[in-house]
Amino acid sequence: MQVILREDIEKVGLRGEVVDVAPGFARNYLLPRRLAEPAAPGRVAELEKLAAGRARHEAQSFEQAQELAQKLEGTEIRFDVNAGDTGTLFGSVTATDIADRIWDTQRIRIDRRKLDLPESIKRIGRYEIPVELFQDVTATLRLVVVPEGGELPPEEELAALDQAAAQEEAAAEADAEQTRAAEDAATEAAVAEAEAEEQVPEEDGAEAEAAPEAEAGSAPEAEAEPAPE
Repeated sequence: MQVILREDIEKVGLRGEVVDVAPGFARNYLLPRRLAEPAAPGRVAELEKLAAGRARHEAQSFEQAQELAQKLEGTEIRFDVNAGDTGTLFGSVTATDIADRIWDTQRIRIDRRKLDLPESIKRIGRYEIPVELFQDVTATLRLVVVPEGGELPPEEELAALDQAAAQEEAAAEADAEQTRAAEDAATEAAVAEAEAEEQVPEEDGAEAEAAPEAEAGSAPEAEAEPAPE
């Protein structure tokens, strides 16, 4: 089934892409959560037209790519985000978010898949993200992700927040691992118990088979009929 993604989804695709997914995955997960929409022909044509328009604003030559790289590296891309007290985002900054921000502010089209962003950004801070603009031409984007309505704390405080968040994540992962281990152990015990109940010990079976024979052997002999006079 073809759908149009409304968000970047790991191992599925990026926002605005038309992807093939299992019908059940679309009906039970993507569509109810508004993470995707059906790939109606009119909507697909609209997205293709938009992509074609943006494509005219990407690097078409080595020299042009060098000029765009200088322009991109000379600016700082800012994201004001909703974040918690420890600097963790309520959401994330994705490759599509970065590409859209560059397009909106500088009218430069970059390939989202060529951003060296292993995973989405989930914490406030400063980031340097390489992006390939053309063969042998790479620009380094400078991103600043700040809490909404504020600014980044000093580097020392930011480092302390990162360390505290890392410790919390490690503790949460350890708890989750213990929970998974306990659940696995309980499942294995239940399976072993069920298998044990289904199996009949061989000696019990032998005794069960021998019982009818023993009863037959212990039956009293029929009384002899009296001899005729």
